[in-house]
Amino acid sequence: MPKMKSKGSVTKRFMRTGNGDIKRPHAFKRKKLGGKSSKMKRQARGMLLVHDTNFKAINSFMYN
Repeated sequence: MPKMKSKGSVTKRFMRTGNGDIKRPHAFKRKKLGGKSSKMKRQARGMLLVHDTNFKAINSFMYN
């Protein structure tokens, strides 16, 4: 039986924490940063945990 493959796009966008949760980056931090407030850009730093409603779908694409 062949190995299960992960979706490449999911492995680039999400990371798994030590206890099995999934982290994701903030949205709206790539383009047109000049039009966004400093507060918005500052608060969009770092990572967030994926919400429970999306966890099952994203987890099904991450096999490792």
